[in-house]
Amino acid sequence: MTNTQDLHATPFSQYHLEQGAKMVDFAGWEMPLHYGSIIEEHNQVRNSGGLFDVSHMGRLRFKGKDACKMLDFICTRQIQGMGEGQIRYSLICNEAGYCLDDVLVYCEGDAHYSMVCNGANREKIWNHIQENKSDFICKIKDETEDTAMIALQGPKVMELLANFSSEIQTLKRYRFTIKNLLIAKIMISRTGYTGEDGVEIILPKSFAPKAIKMMLKNIEDESIIRPAGLGARDSLRLEAGMPLYGHELDEETDPISAGLSFAVALQKGKGENKAHPFIGQEALNHIADCGSNKKLVGLALDEKRSPRQGMAVFENDQIIGNITSGCFSPTLNKPIAMAYVSSHFEGNTVQVDFGKQKLTANVVALPFYKI
Repeated sequence: MTNTQDLHATPFSQYHLEQGAKMVDFAGWEMPLHYGSIIEEHNQVRNSGGLFDVSHMGRLRFKGKDACKMLDFICTRQIQGMGEGQIRYSLICNEAGYCLDDVLVYCEGDAHYSMVCNGANREKIWNHIQENKSDFICKIKDETEDTAMIALQGPKVMELLANFSSEIQTLKRYRFTIKNLLIAKIMISRTGYTGEDGVEIILPKSFAPKAIKMMLKNIEDESIIRPAGLGARDSLRLEAGMPLYGHELDEETDPISAGLSFAVALQKGKGENKAHPFIGQEALNHIADCGSNKKLVGLALDEKRSPRQGMAVFENDQIIGNITSGCFSPTLNKPIAMAYVSSHFEGNTVQVDFGKQKLTANVVALPFYKI
């Protein structure tokens, strides 16, 4: 059992305890799993608004004349051409084209970018960047432990934030703004990991506890936004068909097989494209030309039992894949899952091996839920 004294604490730890959170070890951080009922927190986000502490996510800053070139070399998505205030979802791959992580890249200026990566992968990504920094003129700083990050998600969030700033409400998806609040500079982006509208906010660690109290104090109806933990965050992202590293993404999976071709610029550095080619580009071009041996599909069951990661997926008596994520969907009121299956599979149903029995699952389009 992990000693909680060995875990990183977020700036909101006291707030979580005051709200009665059940705290758990998540990627080396002490994080709230739930504050009572995961299903209630899930429905709160779908129907109104939820507040998530996501301070465990890695936050890196890139400054220098070659910052854009270096990020183009590291990222599968094209960074060149991004405008100030724009965000792009991307993958970071190894030479074989397999996923080291999925990230968000923020353009703060011509030579100034930020990146948010998964907390469990922060050290790996930092080392990968350092190993591939080469002669690029760029300073990189890990600001994770100097900053905090929260997410406000749900259909009533943007209307509520209009009371604080009209500019926030007019932000387009995958855009951000930087605001000065008292003595603190905060970055507010119209992004999220729940399938709902909302924002993610990065702010100085020292200002974080005060900021959350100020924000919640100015909400007249406390039922509009309530805290939500990692449990609801996972069921929400699964309904939205969003991949999670360690489940749908890992170092044995390429982004094309994961259905993320939109985030892979296979023509980088070719022809008139002046962006720097990226690590793994040759391998991914080969996969795109020759095809992958697996594909990601959505599954829904008319049963009570939920599939779990690692369960085998069968077509007739032949194993064709395995479950990557599964849960009971509070929104759809049925078990759902994502699974990798053979790229040759074209059927409408599969059987999921629960151990003592195999249960039929219907193959359905992703995402399961979309606003």
